Amino acid sequence: MARDDWETVAPFPETLAEIREANGETYRYCYQCGKCDAVCPWNRVRGFSMRRIVREASFGLTEIESEDVWRCTTCGTCPQECPRGVQQVELGVALRRVASKYDVFPAGARPARAVRASLTLEGNPLNEERARRGDWARDLGVRPFEEGMEILYFVGCYYSYDRRLRKAAAATARILQRAGVRFGILGEREGCCGESVRKTGAEQLFRELARANIKTWIDAGVRRIVVSSPHCFHTFRNEYPEFQVHFEVLHLSQFLRDLLRDGRLKLTGSVPRRVAYHDPCYLGRHNGVFDEPREVLRAVPGLELLELSDARQRSLCCGGGGGRIWMDTPRGERFSDLRLDQARDVGAEALATACPYCITMFEDSRLTREGEGLPAVLELAEIVAEAL
Repeated sequence: MARDDWETVAPFPETLAEIREANGETYRYCYQCGKCDAVCPWNRVRGFSMRRIVREASFGLTEIESEDVWRCTTCGTCPQECPRGVQQVELGVALRRVASKYDVFPAGARPARAVRASLTLEGNPLNEERARRGDWARDLGVRPFEEGMEILYFVGCYYSYDRRLRKAAAATARILQRAGVRFGILGEREGCCGESVRKTGAEQLFRELARANIKTWIDAGVRRIVVSSPHCFHTFRNEYPEFQVHFEVLHLSQFLRDLLRDGRLKLTGSVPRRVAYHDPCYLGRHNGVFDEPREVLRAVPGLELLELSDARQRSLCCGGGGGRIWMDTPRGERFSDLRLDQARDVGAEALATACPYCITMFEDSRLTREGEGLPAVLELAEIVAEAL
């Protein structure tokens, strides 16, 4: 190419300013080693380069209309392995905030935009009525939360509305009742934690949801919160303190472990199954909760606990984080397919986990692969309730 044909591409200062404002400027530390691409689960099913996204961001050249901006599941694998401390998840969220600001959503990301109306109107992403949020507990003897109760059980959107996951919420209620825990729920006063919609760039909506939950908790006299979803757990524990409040927050697996250790919960029924445990990204890798769910499963009589080939810090993402629970992923590109194969490979009769997104993704994979001898998918509380 002749020298006269060269084109100098200048940075776009406006884009760089937007990224900095959205707390995504750790791109400056990247020296393009490619470790993020090597560990990204996307590269097990298709080509994807987080390194390229980081490099383009450093010049303000990111194509915000690209599907790749919306591909990251925020699983946390690449920042865990990055030798330079680049926070790829924060950068990705920053780029989505820029795209959201200018209302740029490629076809694959449009469902993430659509859920925002449901969250604004009804406090959940599933387009369900707020007034029906507590219907799962009807006839179970679950009481509304009152000040002075031992814990608030914060159920979460999927456990409140999803037909499959409502079974796990009911199992949780039975366990807490059997252990003599004085607990209550907020029902229609409960709103979405806002974690996933924040990861899709809707910062203002997240802040509105967070403030509404915090006000409800303060007004109700809440001090201690137990949650079933790792996404709620992560948000309440690590992000709500941005609003200058601090509540004691436990994931259900932690609370069950404590109940077992204290002798308040006794498991006497045998569950003779070979069970593999899947570490959810937002429980394990993001928050270091690895041992508690395993301790609970080992306490179940008759259960044989198996480990998957990718476990604990190196657990394979289910594919539902970062708002991708609302987006379509083509068959052949689903991490959940790989995970079910791993469970089958170790001889598991059931794949257990403690996250609504993981349950949803695994169940969707099973439905599209009937007849392949895949293990059943069970929520942690369902297994414990079976052993009561």
